[in-house]
Amino acid sequence: MKLANVAGRATVLVSDVEGIDVEKASDGVFGPDLPSIYADWEAFRSWASSASTRSTVPVPRDELAAPSPEPRQILAIGLNYAEHAAESGFDVPDTLPPTFTKFVSALSGPDTTVALPDGGRTDWEVELVVVIGRTARRIPSADAWAHVAGVTVGQDLSERITQTSGPAAQFSLGKSFAGFAPTGPWLVTPDELPNRDDLALGGRVNGETVQDGRTRDLIFPVPALISALSHVVTLYPGDLIFTGTPAGVGHGRTPPRYLALGDRLDSWIEGVGELHQKFTGAA
Repeated sequence: MKLANVAGRATVLVSDVEGIDVEKASDGVFGPDLPSIYADWEAFRSWASSASTRSTVPVPRDELAAPSPEPRQILAIGLNYAEHAAESGFDVPDTLPPTFTKFVSALSGPDTTVALPDGGRTDWEVELVVVIGRTARRIPSADAWAHVAGVTVGQDLSERITQTSGPAAQFSLGKSFAGFAPTGPWLVTPDELPNRDDLALGGRVNGETVQDGRTRDLIFPVPALISALSHVVTLYPGDLIFTGTPAGVGHGRTPPRYLALGDRLDSWIEGVGELHQKFTGAA
């Protein structure tokens, strides 16, 4: 199943351009908002599996918003690909990788215009993003996928000066400027994926491929991440986990390369879809 947020209304896709309006099709039992869908995910999945496709609505690309627009928590993982750790000048982590948050105000949908902070060095980081579907507390890895509603594409846009400034790193602030967490274009349930543990992902800047990796190379795969995180915090339905980025970020290049005014960033994950960002100056 693919579940989209179309201008705030939960919509089950029957194709990339049309879908079933959940509230209307369920006679108000589910929706229209996405948070209530995740709060009752198992019942919703059961209903959606037999929902009629006789009455559909258009799904305009320019009306798509974040698939999980109001998570209680956004957890993000650093250094979770060996080649990215190396290009960043760090050893491969042997315990849970660095974990930080992106604030909810940074969330956006799949096609956006992002203002670059004045004097900053903004970098790209394509990531597989997991959306939690069941409350998870101290669960084993073997049960982790059963707690996932689905996955989506995410960009962990990162302002490197803010991220590393001060006597202690400001990771969360440097990664939470407005529009720095685009997600979408929709949620895809794991059963729809060619291989949920081995997906191709990558990114292009102005048409040039800058990242090209596979999620099979995650040092801590999705089940391990969910289990480890759930032993520290409670994960709630609708929460997001940015699972880490493969090699190819601008900061790791010689010389470093950052996003500039007028640049276009395209990010993609196999079986899920694409994000498209354009960059302007600060308002």
